[in-house]
This record gives sequence, structure tokens and C-alpha cells, in this order.
Amino acid sequence: MKYEGIIFDWAGTTVDYGCMAPVKAFDEAFRAYGIEPTMEEIRKPMGMLKIDHVRTMLGMERINKLWQEKYGRAWTEDDVKAIYELSEKKIFEVLDKYTDIKPHVLETIIEIRKKGLKIGSTTGYTSDMMEIVTDRAKQQGYTPDFWISPDKVNSKGRPYPYMIFRNMEALNLADVRKVLKVGDTVADIKEGLNAGMETVGIIEGSSIMGLTQDEYEALPETEREKIDFKVVSTYQDAGATYIIRDIRALLDLLR
Repeated sequence: MKYEGIIFDWAGTTVDYGCMAPVKAFDEAFRAYGIEPTMEEIRKPMGMLKIDHVRTMLGMERINKLWQEKYGRAWTEDDVKAIYELSEKKIFEVLDKYTDIKPHVLETIIEIRKKGLKIGSTTGYTSDMMEIVTDRAKQQGYTPDFWISPDKVNSKGRPYPYMIFRNMEALNLADVRKVLKVGDTVADIKEGLNAGMETVGIIEGSSIMGLTQDEYEALPETEREKIDFKVVSTYQDAGATYIIRDIRALLDLLR
């Protein structure tokens, strides 16, 4: 079937190799409240609307237990809001430093456009955050045809499919079977599946991989293979239709 559009994620997929900005912000925000989260705990909800991310982390068994031990009570929505607001502040402090376009994105997007496909995008960032990201991306040569944040769909971010449907509306895409959703998190895959479309998980530079480009390339080949296997398994468990090493492999799918 001929595809008519591709809807990309941002951090970890087209920009910010390893999806580092949100990780740093969530880590610092939780530590400020006396909770030291693991990288796995921080990254597991990645791709969600950021306040949903905080709520999901607080609901994790270990973090929930630590919270009750420290504060002598269960966490509340006021706690969610407080940690979220701090994490939001932290993201704004570092976001412009984590907006570099990932390798092979620009040349691949050019080839995709040559095939006549429309380029949409969704994100877990708020619109205010995306003003920074899209501006920096534009300076580097990447501008999708449309982008939208969860706050533009009544905060019903991933795994809800509503941002995808808004993309399809804006880009005049009528058939979900002719649209691909590409991302680097479980939330991305669920978003696409809930919209009824085929999904693509990217291995290198993904949030699931959780390494900078320098860290990944410095690893011995055997260690890289172990990490790759973990990423592939996570995408498979999430139900991804396709799993690719990097964005260039999309051109093979389009053929």
C-alpha cells in the first residue's frame, strides 16, 4: 500500500539523541523532593504528557513506597502538580541545549518529501516547550508540515491517539492505513496503534536505549548488541509493526 504521510515524534526520534532533556529534568525534580529515581523509572513513561509522566512515576511501587516512608502519607494530585511544575522549570532551563537534529534526519526527510509524503509530528512536550524545539529545529533545517502538543487536545496526550487525528485533519490524510507513526518510546507505539495505523520504532538514539551518541559509539560491539536486543524486545512487546536501526531505513519501508 502506498503511504501518504508519516507522523514523527520529536525528542529521541528526530532531535535530542537519547532523549536527554526530559530525563535530566525529571531526575532533578524528584531529587528535590527527596526521591532518587532510577533511569529505568524515569524512562519507562517517556513520551507521555509530562504531568502524566510524573503521575505515572509516583504510582510506581518503589517510588510510591519511598514517598510514603519520607512523608508519612500517600502522594496527592497537589504533589503531582508541584513536582511537574518543578520539572517543567528544569526542562526550560536545559531544553535549548538538547535540540540538535539526530544523524541522517535531514537527508531522509528530503527523500521522503520527494516521494510526495506529508510530514506530521506529535510530542510529549507542551506547546511552550515546542516553541523552543521547533525554532531550533528550523534553524538546523527541519520543519515538519504540522506539529501539535497534548495541551491542544485537552491534555489527552499519548497513548491517546488524538494528536495523530489532528495531524491527519491538518494534512488532509483520510486513511490511517496509509500513515506511519514513527517514534522512540512505548508511548509512541501505543499512540499509533490506538489510532489504527502501522508503527515504527527507532533503535539508535531512542529513549529506550537511553545513551548519548558518544556513549553508544564508545561501547564494545557485544555491549551494543545487548542494548539493541533490549530495545528491540521492548518495541516487540509494545506491538510495533516495524523496528529499524535509524531513520534511513524508513526509505526501505516506503519502497
